[in-house]
Amino acid sequence: MAWRSCTVLLRLTGGDVSRSSVRGGRWPHSLQQRCGFRKAGRKPESRRAEEELGPAHTQPPEAAAPRRTSTPHLEQQAPPSSPRAFGRLLRPLVFTVGFTGCSFGSAAIWQYETLKSRVQSYFDEIRADWLEKLRPQKRGDFRKEINQWWQSLSEGQRTVTGIIAANALVFLCWRVPSLQRTMIRYFAADPASKTLCSPMLLSTFSHFSFFHMAANMYVLWSFSTSAVSMLGREQFLAVYLSAGVISTFASYVCKTATGRFGPSLGASGAIMTVLAAVCTKMPEAKLSIIFLPMFTFSAANALKGIIAMDTAGLVLGWKFFDHAAHLGGALFGVWYIMFGHELIWKNREPFVKLWHELRTRGGPGGDGGGAA
Repeated sequence: MAWRSCTVLLRLTGGDVSRSSVRGGRWPHSLQQRCGFRKAGRKPESRRAEEELGPAHTQPPEAAAPRRTSTPHLEQQAPPSSPRAFGRLLRPLVFTVGFTGCSFGSAAIWQYETLKSRVQSYFDEIRADWLEKLRPQKRGDFRKEINQWWQSLSEGQRTVTGIIAANALVFLCWRVPSLQRTMIRYFAADPASKTLCSPMLLSTFSHFSFFHMAANMYVLWSFSTSAVSMLGREQFLAVYLSAGVISTFASYVCKTATGRFGPSLGASGAIMTVLAAVCTKMPEAKLSIIFLPMFTFSAANALKGIIAMDTAGLVLGWKFFDHAAHLGGALFGVWYIMFGHELIWKNREPFVKLWHELRTRGGPGGDGGGAA
């Protein structure tokens, strides 16, 4: 099955998980049954003829064998031929550049507003702490226990909690029969599909297999503390979201170049960016395999091994994982730590200054009546 994961999890605790690629455009049999998909006949037929056949359409006996899966009728165009195929990548390219720019711009504004809010609310927090000490302590307060647990988490773990919740919600949506056509269209990325841009982001939060989602989220949780302490919450989210789109675009380019079209989904392209960024920044950090904690190796060697494996998979045409998305995410993570941080994040000051001027001019009459 294309959804079975044979990934080795690492601990930084951390590791490598894969972005699933549905082999040959085939989906799990259970998903197809719920969507009402049927195996196409040997001779191509029009959709109207297929609908007219209805229940009278029969399948050969071997199509009902549980070891085989039928091919769903995805709402997509026929795989385009070059050079028209590469022309279809223009919109995804513009979307990738635009979304990446918006992500870092929004992160810079968010950081500015957060720092500004912290300064303004400093005395309010002192007053709130003083009142909290005067109040009688409640025992068995569930809300207080949740708050204490939340405060016990690192900033990185609190940051990725929302990402994990979004992935869990999308995973549950895959279980709703009435939503599955929508999920296939918008939450699975395929360069031959009619919908090209929105799946580049939404597929980053999409998992059909529970093990696939659990493995990806475990690695994200494991590396979150190191990544967020290294980049900061705002910059981390900008890198993570941008990495999801960039890794999907790398997958689009590879599929278009090789003609091996098919839907892919999963967060591992973005997670590979986080993994590569941490390993590049801390190459001497010790990692271990979760099931074999006695064997340790450096983060630099782990990253080299992962890149080598995905490169081999891409060259040899392995179809179990989306190796192009993995490589795109890993290379983006390495590039960002070595060059991108200096080129993008450290040059955000003019943009933040522009935002500050626009914000302070937003007072009555535009005379700077807003908060400085």
